Amino acid sequence: MAASPRGFVLRHTRLGPVPGLDGIRLHMADEVLPVWRAVQVETDDADAPVPYWSVAWAGGLAIARYLRDHPETVTGKRVFDLASGSGLCAIASMHAGAARATGADVDAFAVAAIRLNARANGCRVNVVHRDVLDEEPPDADVILAGDVWYDPRLAERVLPWLKRAEEEGIEVLVGDPGRRYLPTTELVELAVYDIRTTTDLEDLDHKGGRVFALRPAS
Repeated sequence: MAASPRGFVLRHTRLGPVPGLDGIRLHMADEVLPVWRAVQVETDDADAPVPYWSVAWAGGLAIARYLRDHPETVTGKRVFDLASGSGLCAIASMHAGAARATGADVDAFAVAAIRLNARANGCRVNVVHRDVLDEEPPDADVILAGDVWYDPRLAERVLPWLKRAEEEGIEVLVGDPGRRYLPTTELVELAVYDIRTTTDLEDLDHKGGRVFALRPAS
């Protein structure tokens, strides 16, 4: 990687407001595809992942809206933001009064974006740069899982991990617009929001962003 991830994020995004979330700003791309091509060139990897960190996705937006409406969900609690991307959910939890927020992501550019976005929003977010799904659930009170159901292999790993976390007493919130691999039979819908995404990769500019809890074990 020729340049620092931080410098790359700053070059390919602009700091701006997030639709529907007054008071939160993120470093976002005007369009995802050019940034994706730039990532491929920067990393010399034609299979580099989509720069999920460069946009606000429907599930994360829904969770952020939910935390704004229900701050008691995280107030005074330790929050862990799985597959954090831009860090939006972690930042929203800090704005809602969380005692501590941690964002986890495997992408070095996402790690840089989380730190930049947290600083832009005047809050501190700890960052974990590794795949946590092979580990025990984190030392946290609440796990936020926004937009993690787009890939079947990831979905197969995420659900058991979240269930294990809930069995250990950690509250789990899932945010998603209803993607193909969302395990709807395992979830209870808590809220739905009219969401305007910031990415040209979503099917619709406006869509329903939903927030779920895990369905209690029978």
